[in-house]
Amino acid sequence: MSYLFKSASPRLMTVALLAAASLALAACSDEKKAETAAPAAKTETAQSTPAATQAEPAVSPETTASTTPAQLPTPDGEVDVATLMAPGPLPEVSLGKDDAKVTIVEYMSMTCPHCARFHNSVFEEIKQKYIDSGKARFVLREFPLDNRAAAAIMLARCAPKEQYFPMVSALFKSQMTWATAEDGRAALLQMAKLAGFSEQSFEACLTNQKLLDEVNATREKASKDFGVDSTPTFFINGKRYAGEMSVAEMSALIDAAE
Repeated sequence: MSYLFKSASPRLMTVALLAAASLALAACSDEKKAETAAPAAKTETAQSTPAATQAEPAVSPETTASTTPAQLPTPDGEVDVATLMAPGPLPEVSLGKDDAKVTIVEYMSMTCPHCARFHNSVFEEIKQKYIDSGKARFVLREFPLDNRAAAAIMLARCAPKEQYFPMVSALFKSQMTWATAEDGRAALLQMAKLAGFSEQSFEACLTNQKLLDEVNATREKASKDFGVDSTPTFFINGKRYAGEMSVAEMSALIDAAE
């Protein structure tokens, strides 16, 4: 049995959601934006206990993919770009030119519904407009909020390098299937087999303590050094923004950073 599907130990994630019969996707509060009466929370916050409520229904697409002008998010902090981009516990995975004028770093959790909504509804347009054109580089980093999120991103890390982003995309698109399944191991195994894993390679990946430690260290570094405490959190040329963004919001921030 995979380490991540046993009872949590001190070396594993502090949020042991997989010990329960099912996992609830949190309809989490966004404390950093509480003063603005948004219709729904836009981040999932790191916490030490499982969320008590089931996820709310998916937010209307216009909250994430609207092209109408919107009030731009304001940064809630800033990190020196050289410090942010220094080598971390895991090899960097990115899309776009290394010398692009704008660097976008996203910290995400695979079980975060806000992260899934961004990747499913917003990211592709940003990729076509800015990343594929060479204007921006996009870096994806792990900030798992629970054991199942850690297991999912470990599988993406264990896939061939060129399959990392496609597997992350597939997992986000099917998040409501595997993240809420009663048998988390079986659900993730099914997804992994679609990506070419055997049961043996699946087990080998999820019992890789070194990889798990590196995933956890990535999260800890983000929290301690960069002030990340919720997902998704974006850094655009070092400026930190917590919460989902629409295409219009992120486009305007990228344009301003060029």
